[in-house]
Amino acid sequence: MHEVPVPTTLAPPWLAVPADLNDLDPALWPASTRRAVTGEIGFAGRGVKALLAAHGSPLYVLDEQEFRARARRFSTAFMGWDVYYAAKAFLCTAVARWAAQEGLGLDVCSGNELAVALAGGYRPDRIEFHGNNKTEAELDQAVTHRVGRIVVDSFQEIDRLEAVGARHDVVVPVVVRVTTDVRASTDEHIVTGTTDQKFGFPIASGEALRALLACLDRPHLNPVGIHSHIGSQIMDVAELVEAGRRVLELAVEYRHQTGATLGELNFGGGFGIAYTSADHPATPAELRQGFAPVVDAARRQYGLERVRFAIEPGRGIVGPAGVALYTVGTVKPVEVAPGAVRTYVSVDGGMSDNIRPALYQANYTAVLANRRSSAAPMLCRVVGKHCESGDIVVRDVYLPADLVPGDILAVPAAGAYTRSMASNYNHATRPAVVGVGLTDTRVLLRAETLDDLLALDAG
Repeated sequence: MHEVPVPTTLAPPWLAVPADLNDLDPALWPASTRRAVTGEIGFAGRGVKALLAAHGSPLYVLDEQEFRARARRFSTAFMGWDVYYAAKAFLCTAVARWAAQEGLGLDVCSGNELAVALAGGYRPDRIEFHGNNKTEAELDQAVTHRVGRIVVDSFQEIDRLEAVGARHDVVVPVVVRVTTDVRASTDEHIVTGTTDQKFGFPIASGEALRALLACLDRPHLNPVGIHSHIGSQIMDVAELVEAGRRVLELAVEYRHQTGATLGELNFGGGFGIAYTSADHPATPAELRQGFAPVVDAARRQYGLERVRFAIEPGRGIVGPAGVALYTVGTVKPVEVAPGAVRTYVSVDGGMSDNIRPALYQANYTAVLANRRSSAAPMLCRVVGKHCESGDIVVRDVYLPADLVPGDILAVPAAGAYTRSMASNYNHATRPAVVGVGLTDTRVLLRAETLDDLLALDAG
C-alpha cells in the first residue's frame, strides 16, 4: 500500500475521491465494459492490452451495441418524431450503416459528410444538409442527390439555392435555421442559439419570419419547417423547451401571415452526456417528457395537428459508446504549493486526438485499465505529448499512486468530437477507430501513418 497524502487544495469542488480506484461508474462506460479478475478492462470481451497490441496506441474503441442501444432509446422515447443522427459528432461509413439500420435520419454539415453518408448506403431522402456557408457546389451536390431537407442559413444562401433549384428544374424542400435568443448553460464556444453568432436568422428582429417569407416567394424553394439549435452539452431541459416554445410561436405567426402551415419543427440536438461522475444528464425519456408542453400547445392551443417534430442527437448516441485508450509515458509529481502536489501523467496522445479540453476546458475522467491497484489515490492531470502547456486530456482525476510508464489509461465518453475534431498537430498521426461488436472486432478507420503525411507533402 502506497501512502500518499490526498491534496485537497488543488482538486475542484466537484471531484470526489473514489472509494475504490478500480470501480467503473456504469453511467460513464459502454454496457459491455468489464474489469476482469486480472484487473484488465475489456469491451465486449476484448481486453485493452490485445486491442493496443493489434491496433496501436492511442486508440479509439467504439462499442457497436452501445451505439445501437442509445439510438433505440431515442427512437423509442421520441416515437412519432423524426430523429436525425448528427454526423458531426462522428461519422464513417460503418456508423452511417448502423444509424440507418436503426431507423434514424442523418444530419450532415458538409459535402464530404454527405459523400460518406451516401457511401455508407444512406437513403438521400433521410438526410438533411446543414451549414452556415454551403458552397454552390455543395448545394448542387445535395440537390443532385435529392436530399430530404436543406437547412438554409442566410438570405444569400436562399438566392443561391433558388438558382440551383432552377438549374435542376426541381422544387427544393428547405428548413429555415433560426436563433431563439435562448442562451444555453454551456461553454461560450458551443452556444449557438443567441443572436450574436454566425448561425441562423434571429426571431426577435423579425428576420426569421422574413426568411420564411423569402423562401415561400421563390418558385424553386418549398419552406417546410423551422430549425433551432441552442448549443451543445445541454443539461437543462427547460432551456430546450423555452427555445421550442419560441419556434412554435414563429410557426403560428407564419401561418397568420400566409395562411400556410409549416409541417416540421426541428428543435436540434446538443443533449448532454456524462463525462464524469458529477454529470447527471437527462435520459431520452426525460427529454421527451420535457418537450410535452410544446407539443401539447402546438396541437391543442394552436391546432397544428399535423406538424412533425424533430431532434438531432449526435453526442447522446455516439459519445458514451466510445472509449479512448492511451499508454503512459512519464509520471511527474509537481509541488504546486507547500503540501499540495499535482502529478502530471503524460500519455502518447493529447490535443491532436481530443481538442475539447484545450478548446473549452471540457472535463473528462480516466482509469487505470491494464491492471488493478490497491495504491492510494493521487491527484493527477493527464496531459499529452504536444508542445503546448494547454495540451490536457483530463484536467483533474484521481489515479493510483503506483502508476508507472507503460500503464494503460482508458478515457470514457470519447466517442463524440474526438476523432471528428482530430488534427495532425506536431505531425501526429490520427489513431485508428476500432469497432467492437457481439461477434467481431473491426477497424472502422485505420490509423494514419507517416507515409500518409508525406503523401500530402508536395515538396
